[in-house]
Amino acid sequence: MEQVTDHTLAAARKVIAVHINYPSRAAQRGRTPEQPSYFLKPPSSLAFGSAEAPSVVERPAGCELLGFEGEVALIIGKPARRVGVEDAWSHVEWVTASNDLGVYDLRYADKGSNLRSKGGDGFTPIGPGLIPADAVDPAQLRIRTWHNGDLVQDDTTADLLFPFARLVADLSQLLTLEEGDIILTGTPAGASVAKPGDVVEVEVSTTTGATGGAELTTGRLVTRVEEGTTAFADFGARPKADDVQREEAYGSRAAAGLSPDESAAVGPVLTAELKAKLESVCTATLSSQLRKRGLNNVSIDGLSSTRPEKRIVGLARTLRYVPNREDLFKTHGGGFNAQKQAIDSVNEGEILVMEARGEKGTGTIGDILALRAQVRGAAAIITDGGVRDFTAVAAMDMPTYYANPHPAVLGRRHIPWDTDITIACGGTTVQPGDIIVADADGILVIPPALAEELADDSIIQEREETFIAEMVAAGHSVDGLYPLNATWRTRYVEWEAMGSRQSQ
Repeated sequence: MEQVTDHTLAAARKVIAVHINYPSRAAQRGRTPEQPSYFLKPPSSLAFGSAEAPSVVERPAGCELLGFEGEVALIIGKPARRVGVEDAWSHVEWVTASNDLGVYDLRYADKGSNLRSKGGDGFTPIGPGLIPADAVDPAQLRIRTWHNGDLVQDDTTADLLFPFARLVADLSQLLTLEEGDIILTGTPAGASVAKPGDVVEVEVSTTTGATGGAELTTGRLVTRVEEGTTAFADFGARPKADDVQREEAYGSRAAAGLSPDESAAVGPVLTAELKAKLESVCTATLSSQLRKRGLNNVSIDGLSSTRPEKRIVGLARTLRYVPNREDLFKTHGGGFNAQKQAIDSVNEGEILVMEARGEKGTGTIGDILALRAQVRGAAAIITDGGVRDFTAVAAMDMPTYYANPHPAVLGRRHIPWDTDITIACGGTTVQPGDIIVADADGILVIPPALAEELADDSIIQEREETFIAEMVAAGHSVDGLYPLNATWRTRYVEWEAMGSRQSQ
């Protein structure tokens, strides 16, 4: 196995980095690009690191947020200019590991260029080993990152938004990729912040069977973080961090140690005020209001709840399982698969809804992943499949709605396939961003555009029903009372006015 050398670093005239390329990272960031986008890092940012000789990177003095991102790096072997996708991979000579380091404290000063925030000396360690590009399938590589010994990133290149050949071909349309140029191909979810004294390790390897022989690996790229001692001069931008940058750097508010942002958690559709209204009415009332608007197929049916006493309201995030097929499970079932991506990107107050086709013969969620969703602040998990580790899941404060307990793992019946798409669950259609309301009576899917008027009309309906219940308790017949006829409605208006005066 050849190693990265000083010649490798000196040969690079350009270092090009891709913004978002892994579905897990797109889910974490809450945006999926339609086309790849790039930024440049100066060759002076390159460094070499191995277990025997770790690279040392300085967290600049006054900076708080030195982010690390494990990535697969491609090294160009022959010039590429206006090449097609089918020929692009032949222009790549080597594959190696890289760490796309950067300080979030200076993002504000770059206006999107990332020059200062990601261009510092030593901010692009690569190595240690070089895997021949012609010996691997670019769609069967594995990227792993360890932070102080803990595995924090583990994903494969099987489902990239933009496969490597496409990146090479796309870049070559406008610029010549020269021998020695390096392309950093994006990072999966799990990137975070390193502090002085921390050690970050990145390794790229082939997935099982990718080469038909022994696993190929770069070995671990090792980088140690030190604290900078030279302060920034006063004639340029100085480091500046806020909670927005902390959340971006760590991946979530919870990981950054920040209190939940309730207004951000419920989003622009489900405001805190609307959420409170929906929490104040029961699903039976909402169901009747939906039916008045011609919506009858909006309930998720046939499920039980671990916490039936709770009423939950949240925005839907979605996960789809497809029937197990052994060859596809090998490429989609392992690593940081769609199930783990969904769990690790669910946000405060959101509800993860799973399509399991009503298949009860295996678990779709277990105690560890359910706990992760609860820690991230998920309002609930809804699956029309089974639940593993049922006793532990049922003991959690977060409700889980499920078809049945079952001890089997995913590979028996399911492959976790994709996230944040339109799915079917419990007999109805659920889209990302739909509003889910659930209580002991059932689970409803509410179109966001109707939610405000539904909530207001449901509050009015429940107020009327409170009056009707009082009248029935006083001995009145339901004839003309339920629903209100003209006479009883006049009395209701008087009753409502009296209540308003008493509350003043």
